[in-house]
Amino acid sequence: MLKHRGFPGRLPGTDFQFTIRRPNPKGVTPLTRRERFRDRRPPDRRADLGFMQALWENFGEDPFERGNLDAGRLNWLFGREVIPAEDPFDPASYDALLRINVDVARASFPEAFDGSDWK
Repeated sequence: MLKHRGFPGRLPGTDFQFTIRRPNPKGVTPLTRRERFRDRRPPDRRADLGFMQALWENFGEDPFERGNLDAGRLNWLFGREVIPAEDPFDPASYDALLRINVDVARASFPEAFDGSDWK
């Protein structure tokens, strides 16, 4: 499992996790699309924004390996702002390649791309 050095481990001042420390001994948590409803709590929305901005700052438009990125946090963006960068795609692999769907991500999280500080 690739560890993304320099990637924030969590949203500052919260328990919203962005990375994991070690592989899951019970197996890799598969990536699945989770529906975001309009009534989500503001802290959850800030965590999504912070994670999207961290992805953009670290990877930009380039494909990136899933590695130690938290599946729970990725699932909130997966299938919309974060999409598979390879075919066939294995959602249960730490080596899976992903990329940011820039147009959708800019529409969903414009603050993540304007250079403002989410921390």
